[in-house]
Amino acid sequence: MTDSTNLINQFSLYKSKKFLPFFVTQFLGALNDNLFKNALLVIIVSSAVQTADSTINFLTNFAVGLFILPFFLFSATAGQLADRFDKAFLMRRVKFFEILIMILGAVSLIYQNLMSMLCVLFLLGTQSAFFGPLKYSIIPQHLSSKELLAGNAQVGMGTFVSILLGTLIGGWIITIDSGEIILGFLMLLMALVGWISSQKIPPAPSENDKVENSFNPIREAKLNFKLASENNSVWYCILAISWFWLYGGCFLTQVPNFTVSVLHGHPRMVSILLAAFIIGIATGALLCNRLSKGVVNPALVTLGTVGLSTFAFDLSYASSVFADNNAHLNNIMPLEFLTLEGSIRLTLDLILIGLFGGLFIVPLNAMVQSRTSTSVRARVISANNIINAAFMVGGSLLGIVFLTILGWSILEFFIAIAVLNILFMAYIFSKVPEFKSSFLNWISKSAQNNKPD
Repeated sequence: MTDSTNLINQFSLYKSKKFLPFFVTQFLGALNDNLFKNALLVIIVSSAVQTADSTINFLTNFAVGLFILPFFLFSATAGQLADRFDKAFLMRRVKFFEILIMILGAVSLIYQNLMSMLCVLFLLGTQSAFFGPLKYSIIPQHLSSKELLAGNAQVGMGTFVSILLGTLIGGWIITIDSGEIILGFLMLLMALVGWISSQKIPPAPSENDKVENSFNPIREAKLNFKLASENNSVWYCILAISWFWLYGGCFLTQVPNFTVSVLHGHPRMVSILLAAFIIGIATGALLCNRLSKGVVNPALVTLGTVGLSTFAFDLSYASSVFADNNAHLNNIMPLEFLTLEGSIRLTLDLILIGLFGGLFIVPLNAMVQSRTSTSVRARVISANNIINAAFMVGGSLLGIVFLTILGWSILEFFIAIAVLNILFMAYIFSKVPEFKSSFLNWISKSAQNNKPD
């Protein structure tokens, strides 16, 4: 009875005026980012006929870097502003800025001006850098402690669904006739709806309006890192969150090449595997509230760690077997893939990697929020965003080292990342024993509850 009640409460948040407008605002913003980013990547890759492969690779990585760069440049300032002013007020200003960006984005898509599109991508990254501290610091300000995990679960689910939809819809629309016009109109419409929904977000006034604003990103980032490290568990939660983005990025980045070169699949098959991974994360995020009965439970982080590596190992083995059994096939189409022996196991592995990733990330975000003072929370979250960005860059560098310099296969790379996950999280658990002790306590209580009377 308790479990089902908590599950209902999780979705009843959408009936709340303090949550629904915020959820719609952040969901449409994340969706817009991914629509434009993936449309741009498709445009870059589709120009391969006229452009050398080295140029395509450079432009692809340059585009990804342009989106991440603002997090290094502006996150510290964004955190200061979010701690100093009303967060709902700032969200409305950021969303209005998004409308202007999308007007420029629509024009750049219609005229296929690569330089303008890259500028828009940078501006979208800037908008995200300013929105991030607002997004995660307003949740605990509007929700009670009993609603905190459920709220983070819904936001986490929404974020990954927006990534999936943006990847699929953006990449598809840009390839059809008049796709540039359709996509430009769609992005502008969602920016307008997002701005309208932001008007309904309840006030979230500052509890520290004496925060001084500075535009020196290095000095302010150091100050924010100091604030984040004052609480030992918060600091290591931030490192674990950043590791998750590195780990997930390593898998997502390799899915297209993994599909074609390892599984002998057609490029269209990429969407199935991406969908499996992201649906798994969204499902795991929603399961958090049920498994922990609405309480922020560090035990789920330990469970998530085990699942992330276990199913990554199985994915590598199952993929090797699938590749050997179907070596005679080429350009396997999505429906054909699902009929082949071993395909269900592969798909389940990706879903379960994502699911345990959801169990891993949601409690960590909630722990950072609940254990940080309201007066400094946004600046701590801005420090988290900077470290997240650094780890994502680190994930790209790991891919270069293992796959290009060392010449490892993609499956060997997956195994290496799974091993690194165990080692890195073992280090985190040694610094925060609460993860291990809460997991053992949770297992013990679950075993007792399941004993027959």
